[in-house]
Amino acid sequence: MVSLRTKRRLFLTFAALALVALVSNIVVFSGLSSQDIKDQLGDIRIPGLPKKPWHANDRPSDTPLEPVDAHPITGLMQEADKNWRKYEEGRSTSFRQTVRNYRRKHGRHPPPGFKEWYKYARSRNVHNIDDFDQIMDDIRPFWAIEPKVIRNLAANMWRDKDAGVSGLHIRNHKIVKETNGAWRSETMRTLIDKFVKYLPDMDIAMNRLDQPRVVVPWEEMQALLEKEKETRKTPPETSDEFSTNMEGLLNTEVEGDEGPKEDPGWYSHAGKQYMEVASTACPPESPARANDTDIQDTEGTYKDRLGGLITNFNLSSDLCTVGPQIQDKHGMLYSSSSMIATKRLVPIFGECKVNINSDILFPANMYWKHDDRYDYNGKWDVDWKDKKDIMIWRGVTSGGTQTADNWRQMHRQRLVMQVNATEMTGKEVRILTEMPEKRGEYENYREFHPSHFAEEHTDVGFTETMSCIPDCSFYDNVWTFKPPVQLGEQFENKFLVDVDGHSFSGRWIAFLESKSLPIKATIFREWHDSRLFAWRHFVPMDNRYDDIYTLLTYFLGVGTPPDARTPESSDANGKAYVARHDVEGIRIADQGREWAKKVLRRDDIEIYMFRLLLEYGRIIDDNRDRIGYSGDGSELDKYDGVSPLDKGDHH
Repeated sequence: MVSLRTKRRLFLTFAALALVALVSNIVVFSGLSSQDIKDQLGDIRIPGLPKKPWHANDRPSDTPLEPVDAHPITGLMQEADKNWRKYEEGRSTSFRQTVRNYRRKHGRHPPPGFKEWYKYARSRNVHNIDDFDQIMDDIRPFWAIEPKVIRNLAANMWRDKDAGVSGLHIRNHKIVKETNGAWRSETMRTLIDKFVKYLPDMDIAMNRLDQPRVVVPWEEMQALLEKEKETRKTPPETSDEFSTNMEGLLNTEVEGDEGPKEDPGWYSHAGKQYMEVASTACPPESPARANDTDIQDTEGTYKDRLGGLITNFNLSSDLCTVGPQIQDKHGMLYSSSSMIATKRLVPIFGECKVNINSDILFPANMYWKHDDRYDYNGKWDVDWKDKKDIMIWRGVTSGGTQTADNWRQMHRQRLVMQVNATEMTGKEVRILTEMPEKRGEYENYREFHPSHFAEEHTDVGFTETMSCIPDCSFYDNVWTFKPPVQLGEQFENKFLVDVDGHSFSGRWIAFLESKSLPIKATIFREWHDSRLFAWRHFVPMDNRYDDIYTLLTYFLGVGTPPDARTPESSDANGKAYVARHDVEGIRIADQGREWAKKVLRRDDIEIYMFRLLLEYGRIIDDNRDRIGYSGDGSELDKYDGVSPLDKGDHH
């Protein structure tokens, strides 16, 4: 016998299906678009089935992206989700596993102090105990250099005050001296003080300049890496302690020069084309070395032919690949302001670098130093639905040395011009448009007139000028300067575009922490790059900005559906139509925000720097082949059992 509850459920099911049919018939005669149909039918609840989780406020952030249409961004988001889940699944969950993975990946025992570092990282809720490959890549070629040579360079590079190098000097587990210091080295000092008691004696040379320094020719670097590979070994017994009383460290109690000094080989390249230097560090067959001008073939390795969307964010900033295309479109590449470089592999710590540099990356001081201009402040950060449909950017004319003849080659200037309604009047750009005959599929549309769209949806401009020769008067009739907007106030807008200045952007972590959607274009690499997944945690943009309108029209929508057009709805953009993708926008913004809270904390900066200085401490040790942790990790089984690393459920 059928229960009353079952009868009621059947009745409600038939009623809902009847309502679906009714809405469908109404749609046929009302001219609603297929997207409107999806939106309306998606709100109808079928009894016994869960509500579809596609409304941003009630959708779990890890819900797999459903292919609502064939826009390439849908596929890029799906691929990013797949790669991120693979990253999550590969994490070590114990000290045993961490040690085993270290040896498998790097062919060596972990350095002395690794067990203490592991417990330090665990006590600060490290998310991925294995993700420190950037450190290993940076340190790797130094295994081919004698430790005493590295020590000599690190101890003395600060002496040439014009070379832009500071020094920090650790003795007996304390920072005892700072040489040629500045705010950067002082900030670094406060960071290292957190764990200095675990470190051996060492001298640290730190870059005081904005731009990176070390460009080792490709052939020389390959020889260094090959030599490093030959040194890999995991002897059964090693000493889990650093050596003491090594010669060649700076005598911190004496002011004068002592003994012979290794020459770091600095030379100035300020105001010149950087690719002249950078190309020497590229493979011979690369576009940068082979003078390859076939842009289409090169673009195919990192961009989609539809809309010019970035498919490989790593390659999009690889100067060996894209250098010839952007060498006259970025300030540092076209006319760097403070370039003092060397072809020699020297141990200088820097906050950022481009892919061909061999500087040793550390977390930028601005991420550690509390500064209202760069720290996230949620005071003005409203929910997505309450944010303005606007992309905002404010800045000064930094990025390179500017003259009346070259300012249009600078990347910040190009951004401002690209979204300036007056500048873009009468111009056409490429976007994607939905194909009228194949709903849900897209094609390139090269006749989009962006002026009105830019005026309505962008708030981008300079607040003041700087870095001009002989002065900035040539800008007098170019820009209408905009008032400054505090970092926190920018979060009232949905889209935060982030581009380089003289070097990396110190706003990046704050942008990720906000509830807005970060859009990123850069040529620089930073310590955290392997932790961020383009199209899952942020939106990547080409350094030429030729995809900026493809991105904005995707998230904001533009035009009228073909089947709903009337003579009154036609405009200058004719057939251009892209449905609004608000859900996808909040999805990436939410995921980036939650992820930044897990992997880009100040705790994560401490953990990274601690591990970096352990690895550095070993390569400057004369006994580096005979020291390290050679155990199997079992002594922390009890520790891991009491407080296991949380794998979580990410599916």
